[in-house]
Amino acid sequence: MNNAQLGRPAAVDWALAAVVAALLFAVALVAPGTGPVGYAAVLAGSLALVARRSAPRVVLLVTTAAMLVYSMDAHPGPSAAFPVLVAVFGAVQAGYVALPAAAGTVYLLTGLGLTLSADTGDPPLETVQGAVLLLGWFLAAGVAATITRHRQAYLEQVERRAAEAERTREEAALRRAGEERLRIARELHDSLTHSISVIKVQAGVAVHLARKRGEEAPAALLAIQEASRDAVRELRATLEVLRDPAEGEPAVSGLDRLEELVERARASGVPATVTVEGVQRALPPEVDRAAYRIVQEALTNVSRHAGGTTASVRLGYDDRELVVRVDDEGRASPDVPHVPGVGLLGMRERVTALGGTLAAGPRPEGGFSVRAALPAPEPEEAR
Repeated sequence: MNNAQLGRPAAVDWALAAVVAALLFAVALVAPGTGPVGYAAVLAGSLALVARRSAPRVVLLVTTAAMLVYSMDAHPGPSAAFPVLVAVFGAVQAGYVALPAAAGTVYLLTGLGLTLSADTGDPPLETVQGAVLLLGWFLAAGVAATITRHRQAYLEQVERRAAEAERTREEAALRRAGEERLRIARELHDSLTHSISVIKVQAGVAVHLARKRGEEAPAALLAIQEASRDAVRELRATLEVLRDPAEGEPAVSGLDRLEELVERARASGVPATVTVEGVQRALPPEVDRAAYRIVQEALTNVSRHAGGTTASVRLGYDDRELVVRVDDEGRASPDVPHVPGVGLLGMRERVTALGGTLAAGPRPEGGFSVRAALPAPEPEEAR
């Protein structure tokens, strides 16, 4: 609950007290015989209503006593019951029953006795009828307060049930997500990890046999062996996170392994160069991982689609962002419509999630270009 919501009931209570005080003072000014004691009682009984929510019993006692004093001083009639009615309503709404009933009874009987004993000129029958009518107002105030209290309790119960249902729904969703993560981890372990491990072992055996025969192992075979080794390492790190998400992001590759990535691209037949512009510095982990993945996917696409052409990797550092750019001189042309594949879509999702921008498409001079700008503000203490 904000400050505006907290201050609204208090403002209502002050306004109510002011209205009641104004009505009673208007009556007191025209009522004969109202003295300083009566005005003081009116002021005390009215201002006490400000605390009717925080101290309903005290307010009820103060207003009852003050209005009885006012009635003794001036005999104002039914209008003196206004503060007591409001106080009875507040006390019953707060959950009290006996005290409001007792206070209302005392006020009605005492007021009736004072009116009958005073020489007001009103017939006794009219006085009794007025007291009965006032009793009806007190009963109405008690019934209205009871209804209000039960309605408020019902609304609170509904809110609690809604909150409990939301919490249960979130727990069920988290449980289902956890079960799905475990299922995916099992499937990856039983299928993909096994297949990559077989590739790694077979490549290692082929390299070993070639060297045993005194031959130089083919560069492509060495690249397969290295790539499968990295794939197994990163897949295992990902499986650990799937099984235990509390561990956070997997310890996968970042730009510290960029040279290894470029070497594997060269071994697979893609001559690649790396250029760093600006002052190289430590990056936030998520930016570091995203930059590595962008270069990895871009070089993979060059190997698949660009026909063994050259590729250039550029990293641009400044105090606000990291710009990653990978260009090739392949067969892509601006005249041929480009349809992004799953790799580029995943790349764009990574960049967007970090608040960056990605531009990928054919270059005017031929070939393909990928440019990603990733927010990476330099820490204040390093400036």
